Amino acid sequence: MNQTRVVVLNEAQIGEADNWNLCFQYVRYEYGDGNEENGYRFIWKRPDGTLQAARGQARIPSIADINFLVGKAIKEGWGNHNCGTLSY
Repeated sequence: MNQTRVVVLNEAQIGEADNWNLCFQYVRYEYGDGNEENGYRFIWKRPDGTLQAARGQARIPSIADINFLVGKAIKEGWGNHNCGTLSY
């Protein structure tokens, strides 16, 4: 089975030091077959700095947290990538 590698290109996070942090990341998925795709994801970072992979799901406490992280990404200049639109 081919492995997928994820390269974090940019990241915004919310939370306190030495605690769990919710991260919004712009990433590149590098598939084992040589294909690549860029996109965004939410993921939790543990107090020790490692990521909590949860089979593609991250519990997000509130829409306010989403708005904060996306707003931070836009303000930092990396939140406007269009890697394929699924909605309007």
